[in-house]
Amino acid sequence: MRWQTTSRFTADLATLSREERKAFRNRIPAFSQACDVYVSSKGSSGWPAALRVKPMQSAPGIWEMTWNFSGPDGRATFEFAEDESGTLVRWRRIGSHKIFERP
Repeated sequence: MRWQTTSRFTADLATLSREERKAFRNRIPAFSQACDVYVSSKGSSGWPAALRVKPMQSAPGIWEMTWNFSGPDGRATFEFAEDESGTLVRWRRIGSHKIFERP
């Protein structure tokens, strides 16, 4: 799955510790593979339970993913977008549960 980031995601990422960034990067292969399946099945496929991916109730069109359960809390928000090459993931925010205040 192709992806892009928002400036807010890039700023959030810079505030994470080295270990947090590594934990997030370690989840990307499973997330990317699940995205490919989700898009090719037109949304009828499930997500790996370990990633806790789900649509946000308070922000239509935005999804959340948990990339770390054991302190510190690791969350990211994203949305699906389209460009001339097809569907991609646009990463919006990354950090703790606090990012849900402005996903």
